[in-house]
Amino acid sequence: MDPKEVADAQAVIVANPIVAVLVVDSAGDAVPLAEALLEEGVKSMELTLRTAAAVEALKAIKKNVTAMCAGVGTVIFKEQVAQIVEAGADFAVSPGFNPSVAEEALKRDLPFAPGVATPSDIEGAISLGFRVLKYFPAEPIGGLAYLQSMAAPYMHLGLRFVPLGGLNAGNLRSYLESRLIGAIGGSWIAPREAIRNGDWKLIRSNAREAVRIMEEVRKVKA
Repeated sequence: MDPKEVADAQAVIVANPIVAVLVVDSAGDAVPLAEALLEEGVKSMELTLRTAAAVEALKAIKKNVTAMCAGVGTVIFKEQVAQIVEAGADFAVSPGFNPSVAEEALKRDLPFAPGVATPSDIEGAISLGFRVLKYFPAEPIGGLAYLQSMAAPYMHLGLRFVPLGGLNAGNLRSYLESRLIGAIGGSWIAPREAIRNGDWKLIRSNAREAVRIMEEVRKVKA
């Protein structure tokens, strides 16, 4: 696939600026979680492959909450790509740049954003045609200031970044205001413990706040 074809496929990842990043321990929580997020305006979610329930949770969401854009994160092995494609994943992301995973995603036409933290990571990703890249772990390695410096030599290529790691309601606005950012990923929207406890009220409140900030930024940009 040429860079334009890859970028076109990746468009689903940045179609919604707020992506809830989730660790789900029980597949039974998947549908009420997705419904709570969607009702508050969060239309995209990333189910991380950190628990045995993740794939079954994805299947449940794809079957019962069809309006949700449901992707998968923490894809670190080539074999996982086939598994999540069969489960119906709308997209996938990885914490780092693993050429074998990236190439398998391309082979299977899965919208995919490899993780980057260095210029070398970026160059590896763009050599395969990727133009939407996950920036991880965003805050611990220098936040937006580091991303601006690192990405500067490559911006003529039309790169967009999806930062994750250390984002919250306090720094969300600054990321969304940057022209570098295609979407942001946030685990604070639905913390693992809140999902376990079925604390949909907290999750709804966090989702509502994230969407409020996003809409305020959109108005300013308009």
